[in-house]
Amino acid sequence: MAPSPTGSPHVGLARTALYNWAFARRHGGTFVFRIEDTDKERNTTESYDSLLDLMHWLGLTWDEGPEVGGPYAPYRQSERSDLYADVLARLRESRYTYDCYCTTDEVTARRKASGSKVMGYDGFCRELSEEQVAAFRAEGRDPVVRFRMPDGEIAFDDLVRGEISFQTEFVPDFALARANGDPLYTLVAPVDDALMEITHVLRGEDLLSSTPRQVALFDALQAIGVASFTPRFGHLPYVMGEGNKKLSKRDPEAHMELYRDQGFLPEGLLNYLALLGWSIAADRDVFALEEMVEAFDIKDVNPNPARFDLKKAEAINAAHMRMLSIEEITHRALPFLKRAGVVSDPVSDADARMLELAMPLVGERINKLTEAVDMLGFLFVDEASFARTDEIDESGREVVQASYDALGALPAWSTAAIEESLRSTLVEGRGLKPRHAFGPVRIAITGRKVSPPLFESMELLGRDRSMARLRASLS
Repeated sequence: MAPSPTGSPHVGLARTALYNWAFARRHGGTFVFRIEDTDKERNTTESYDSLLDLMHWLGLTWDEGPEVGGPYAPYRQSERSDLYADVLARLRESRYTYDCYCTTDEVTARRKASGSKVMGYDGFCRELSEEQVAAFRAEGRDPVVRFRMPDGEIAFDDLVRGEISFQTEFVPDFALARANGDPLYTLVAPVDDALMEITHVLRGEDLLSSTPRQVALFDALQAIGVASFTPRFGHLPYVMGEGNKKLSKRDPEAHMELYRDQGFLPEGLLNYLALLGWSIAADRDVFALEEMVEAFDIKDVNPNPARFDLKKAEAINAAHMRMLSIEEITHRALPFLKRAGVVSDPVSDADARMLELAMPLVGERINKLTEAVDMLGFLFVDEASFARTDEIDESGREVVQASYDALGALPAWSTAAIEESLRSTLVEGRGLKPRHAFGPVRIAITGRKVSPPLFESMELLGRDRSMARLRASLS
């Protein structure tokens, strides 16, 4: 993974991590988590921490990588510079590379003058004389290091797409290091794959065009004794957004941290991400990660683009919410309740008792953990701070007044007694439909049109607070 300049990893990156994890677990392999942070502008402490936090939240545990170490440490490319410098020097000695002094403008001008349709470098500096090199250096030019692409065809069997071939005349010589000596992704990724003995690489379709370059470089790395084999590659389909456009980092729904902050369950989100290119069965969308591991076959991944559907993601997450016990929902919702100030931090005994009684009322209703804040907040707020987000019209106030009068005479304050009194007064006595009868009362009590079951909520709230809220809504 490369650190994200936005600080929030892309959903496509998480989907790629999931497929790699599932593939490794399915085959009893080693899942390696490597930080590709040679881009100094993107390499910040915040972006690095966000990657680790994301993987921990998703539960995609790694066998080798940051924090856990491994036989090929370190696993941050910014800490492996000496290794890259050594390999680059060996490639240079074996004439797999050459120094290039051309500017971008010069390359563009030569291509326009020749009418060539091949984009990229034209090999101008492949065989410079000593005099030409001296002239360039006299001008103060610092060279970049380019790899000599071989002539002919490069073919490989893609794990997702099958046999793919490229004619190298359309794959120009590429840079391995900047003029200042800093290594580029084109060098460090294959070198690390070689040194870490990576056997399989699943990555995004956007990197497919770079694969022939990496295959050619692996041949060179084997020739100089750095690599012993070339890994298998599989290129995963694009994740598309609205209008069948590639889901951009600028699209709000592209950011993983958004879903965590909105209260998605990691297992629910991973279940949905798995469906962006793969399915466990034609008639089944909801499954546990353990089931995915048992069923996952990289050959079943669809190479066609997959569209991200937020509504379906929410529905899948809701299905996973239904699988949790009330105790587990409470445990997971607690950080959101604390953050919103609904309950105290640490949780007081009174708040804990109220949560224990209230959560069963909403456990089957909330689809994301953040919804617990809105659904339960009215039970914990003091009366001075209580506010209604929905309005009660004149006819609604008449309903509230009738409810207030009827409930004031109740000898016992219980769910059954409250329901019997309100149904008798509003539905039977006034001939109102339940929605019109209880809607204004719900707003008066909870402040919202949607809430936990009304009568149970009023019992939890208590007689004094319930009557006070009904009275306050009449003023």
